[in-house]
Amino acid sequence: MASYRFIIVDDHPLFRGALSQALSNAFENAEILEAGSLDDVTTRLGTEGDTDLILLDLTMPGVHGVSGLLYLRAEHPEVPVAIVSASDDAATIRQCLDCGASGFIPKSQPVEAIREAIRTIIGGEVWLPPDVDVRTPVPDETASLVSRLSTLTPQQVRVLMMLGEGLLNKQIAFKLGVSEATIKAHVSAILQKLGVDSRTQAVIAINKIGGGDWSRLPH
Repeated sequence: MASYRFIIVDDHPLFRGALSQALSNAFENAEILEAGSLDDVTTRLGTEGDTDLILLDLTMPGVHGVSGLLYLRAEHPEVPVAIVSASDDAATIRQCLDCGASGFIPKSQPVEAIREAIRTIIGGEVWLPPDVDVRTPVPDETASLVSRLSTLTPQQVRVLMMLGEGLLNKQIAFKLGVSEATIKAHVSAILQKLGVDSRTQAVIAINKIGGGDWSRLPH
């Protein structure tokens, strides 16, 4: 069996360990890396070799809703991302697919079903839970917003995430190691791409996607 490299991104060590064990038992000689945050997985992707699949939770410190998915798809479009989440409603699943996810695996699935899902995804197909119907039409407003979000650059996604935390431009600039003028330019571009007039409207808009309330992110 071919050797694979997986990265499990979840802030719960027990779940990471359980999923890692499940993968080890199903994929011989697979290299399974773990990351507890978006920064951790970004570091892993920058220092490790080719990655076959990222298994990403939707909610963890610094990541909520589709924010982490948007960032990874923009920064590393060559690496497939599958969502592994406790949230499994049809609307959330559809939004993740529209934002570039290669599959959606509810944490409630049995171990063998999770293994089969991952086999399907690394085989180039999309895997969804069989009891979920994602064919229901998405409201035009939501579809438009998802489309607009997908145009953001990786750095713009990070800035938008920090806007959701309530950070000021100078605080965002410090965290990202750039000038305040650069952040102002990013914010202007974000507002233009999302079709809104203020930072507040941008945060309200993003809260509608992925079941997220970005304002609850830890500072």
